Amino acid sequence: MPKTRNRSVPAAVRSRRAYFDCRFGQLHVRTAFPTTGGFDEQVPLFCVHDDGSSSRAFAYLLPQIAANRSVYAPDLPGSGESDPAPERTFAANAAALADLAADLRLREIDLLGMRQGAGTAVQLAATRPDLVRRLVLSAIPPVEDLPVASQPCLVLQVQLGRTGTSPWVQAIVPNARFKDLAEFAADPLQSEPAEFARQVSAFLDERG
Repeated sequence: MPKTRNRSVPAAVRSRRAYFDCRFGQLHVRTAFPTTGGFDEQVPLFCVHDDGSSSRAFAYLLPQIAANRSVYAPDLPGSGESDPAPERTFAANAAALADLAADLRLREIDLLGMRQGAGTAVQLAATRPDLVRRLVLSAIPPVEDLPVASQPCLVLQVQLGRTGTSPWVQAIVPNARFKDLAEFAADPLQSEPAEFARQVSAFLDERG
């Protein structure tokens, strides 16, 4: 029996959109946060979309995961409503996210990266270990020349982008844990945002 979609928004969550400055111009960002503001409860989460997509991909997920933490989903440079960078690279995307964290005065963040967005998440985690605490990666594409991210990492494997515990994945995220979400026949951000949020939150909320 197919799973029933759950897109109901928790009553304590507020959502909005805003623009923030980065070195390439402005970033358009979707945000969701609990009425308490979230900053004093859990580490804020940045959601990083795939190439050819935008922060709209997280529209259903944000309110589901923001009950206890502030969540930010930026349009990466050159995507959605954000200004472009001179080059479209993981390094440029990571630099823009670091600028966003600085503009928000965040000392620590967690990252959720989808497909090519996982490459950006790894890039930022490797270059800014002082900023990035934990990683959640889903449907990681085989990307070459990524640096090693040593933070605790959860790799969620779905039918859309199954990579397995391949040597190249283990090489770039050596402290990764792998969880199979094969029951999701469609994009879990669209089909099962509440369950996907539960899996992500359970990992991010772990101590240590």
